[in-house]
Amino acid sequence: MNSNQYNKQIGIITKVSGPLIVAKDMKDVQMYDVVRVSEKRLIGEVIELRDDLASIQVYEETAGIGPGEPVYWTNEPLSVELAPGLIEGIFDGIQRPLDVIYQGSGDRIPLGIDVPKLKRNKRWQFNSVAKVGDFVKGGDVLGTVQETTAVLHKIMVPPTLSGKIVWIFNGETNITTPIARIVDDRGVTHEVPMLQTWPVRRGRPYQKKMAPHAPMVTGQRVIDMLFPIAIGGIAAIPGPFGSGKTVVQHQLAKWADADIIVYIGCGERGNEMTDVLNEFPHLKDPKTGQTLMKRTVLIANTSNMPVAAREASIYTGITIAEYYRDMGYRVAIMADSTSRWAEALREMSSRLEEMPGEEGYPAYLSSRLSEFYERAGLVTCLGSEGRIGAISAIGAVSPPGGDTSEPVSQGTLRIVKVFWGLSAQLAYARHFPAIDWLKSYSLYEENMRDYFDTEVEKDWSQIVQETKTLLQEEAKLQEIVRLVGVDSLEFSDRLVLECARRIREDFLHQNAFHEVDTYSSLTKQHGILKTILDWFHLSQEGLNNGVSFFKLANMEVLEQIGRMKYIQETEFKTQYEEINNEMNEEYQRLLKGDEDDGERV
Repeated sequence: MNSNQYNKQIGIITKVSGPLIVAKDMKDVQMYDVVRVSEKRLIGEVIELRDDLASIQVYEETAGIGPGEPVYWTNEPLSVELAPGLIEGIFDGIQRPLDVIYQGSGDRIPLGIDVPKLKRNKRWQFNSVAKVGDFVKGGDVLGTVQETTAVLHKIMVPPTLSGKIVWIFNGETNITTPIARIVDDRGVTHEVPMLQTWPVRRGRPYQKKMAPHAPMVTGQRVIDMLFPIAIGGIAAIPGPFGSGKTVVQHQLAKWADADIIVYIGCGERGNEMTDVLNEFPHLKDPKTGQTLMKRTVLIANTSNMPVAAREASIYTGITIAEYYRDMGYRVAIMADSTSRWAEALREMSSRLEEMPGEEGYPAYLSSRLSEFYERAGLVTCLGSEGRIGAISAIGAVSPPGGDTSEPVSQGTLRIVKVFWGLSAQLAYARHFPAIDWLKSYSLYEENMRDYFDTEVEKDWSQIVQETKTLLQEEAKLQEIVRLVGVDSLEFSDRLVLECARRIREDFLHQNAFHEVDTYSSLTKQHGILKTILDWFHLSQEGLNNGVSFFKLANMEVLEQIGRMKYIQETEFKTQYEEINNEMNEEYQRLLKGDEDDGERV
């Protein structure tokens, strides 16, 4: 946006309260219009109108601004630029390119800096798909650009435009030069460049939203087996400080079954965002063998950046995700964390002197959370192709002290269908991922049961149900053990405890930094868990046949079962069969040995 586009002064500042500025003579401005504040040209957004007074949240530091200074208008809502060049980009909450700013101005963002959100001088090879004479409508593909080696960018007709193509370009050009001319039904000619803009607070349109039915495979055993998320699903990861929320999101970003990753660091500590910015370019993408950045967009908004920009970062991220969804891609969006975003809402609400709700949060907190999460989903995209696209949204929640009864956690729980509750107790015990199997749940499980039983293994649902039952039984038995000790339990109950321990240590525990254990395919997950349960069933049978509990609990094959998660995917099927054969043979020897002992007695 050039400075001559907002050179009309429309208001005078009357009050400055941190990131909130009140200006008078603003009756011609509309809600959510972007304005430029003072001669420093700070970026702001109108969030409240009263007569000719406007309250403006400023996305930059307001120190040095005072009453009497001017406000300039742009007559545009806060929008993002959508075109080739988004992938591999690192932006702040209002889509300013941090790498470009760093190259020009160093490691501090100058106040009022005005740089293009996407590079105007970079040239892309546009390969037309449509041809002259074609009638096209919103969402139809005009051509493609190979944005990165992992992403084919589809240049689409803007959602509100339809008509006949009278000219189309083929070759190398930049994002602002027209690549097609379309004449609408009124005879008006529209020049269409690769660059589109879209208001961040308005969801991009689609034809139809569908119920999610297939899992988004993450390779994380506790998630895929016990609490799966669907493609187009929404999930929350609440947990106290140090419980591993960020690592879980990194794992999902790397391994989840998605084509595009949008990662939003919303109000997180600067060192955590630095880790993300340093790690992602070096993470090897298992899908392409190249760097993960080749299909990732990063939005960095750290806790020391102006608080108002946190609110915008969530909407910036979801709008970019919708754009790639409209191309027919499966997008996973990670928001870390929505609690910091809610804190920004609370601060702006208090400065606006609105009536506070529970714990000082605004009364509209739940509706704002809904607005964000409801933009996820599995949809039929615009366009005559009927492309299917999806956004899976995963938001981290950081409740103070890990107390999930606070408003942000409760508001999120009313919306999401998957709850991966992280436990400080598990984290302190070095059990990662620290997802508490007694608190967590997935409401998609019922819908996806047929998929798992048909596409993976026919006894998948049965094994999952038995595993959950065993873990719940263990929790009850541990209460007794704490009171009277393990020796007071029947051997059958001690076998349940032993099996649950095997499930926890050999299956649910997963090392994110181990080359092999970091990811498990669905087949491998099923194989490990089935082997542990098969040992449990044999041991139950052995107890009934007089085999010693201690012999069953110390079978030699258990050591191999414990190492199954470190078996390479390519070798798993063979070794799975060998381990199961060994287990059956050892069990038969135990059975025979105890029978012989009985005869001697």
